[in-house]
Amino acid sequence: MGAQILIVTVFLALTSSLAFASDPSPLQDFCVAVDDPKLFVNGKFCKDPKLATAEDFSFKGLDIAGNTSNKVGSNVTQVNVAQIAGLNTLGVSLARIDYAPYGLNPPHTHPRATEILTVLEGTLYVGFVTSNPENRLFTKVLNKGDVFVFPEGLIHFQFNTGHTNAVAIAGFGSQNPGVITIANAVFGSKPPISDDVLAKAFQVDKKVVDYLQAQFWVNN
Repeated sequence: MGAQILIVTVFLALTSSLAFASDPSPLQDFCVAVDDPKLFVNGKFCKDPKLATAEDFSFKGLDIAGNTSNKVGSNVTQVNVAQIAGLNTLGVSLARIDYAPYGLNPPHTHPRATEILTVLEGTLYVGFVTSNPENRLFTKVLNKGDVFVFPEGLIHFQFNTGHTNAVAIAGFGSQNPGVITIANAVFGSKPPISDDVLAKAFQVDKKVVDYLQAQFWVNN
């Protein structure tokens, strides 16, 4: 009987830890982030709640279009714990994405969050790819008012197929979802990944790898 109770207890502990594998739940009403240059923690330190103000929970400027005059023709305005300190421990954030005509938010992942995207203006071709071994591609053409979900950690993209600008709002299930743009990480790492490695991985000539590594990769 004791062994059975132990097994059940361990199982519950494991399932509970998996259920809370993303941002942890707050243990108080809020925990306004404050930086401490002397220490590094998984998240942010908390300001004394008595010192918190309404400004700790607000952000201005999301109505302003981002500058899309770059090589990919898109711009992401992030609103996470770095912009709103009051988001600390609350497990949510968002972003505004602006797209020039035929602008692209390149293939990327968010290692710590699922994303839910709503199109405010324009038409977007969006999609994500599942993990190995299937690598199945899910795509959809979205119009104004349409919503699409990108599961946590999966490579995804958005492409403006229209002749006019497009705008979308994305919500994330983390105060700091993170972003890894695939091309930037692979071909723009510092120091660069060996061209022997990349030539083998992509089955191309080293000259192709050298050319790609010489490009200026846009951090979106």
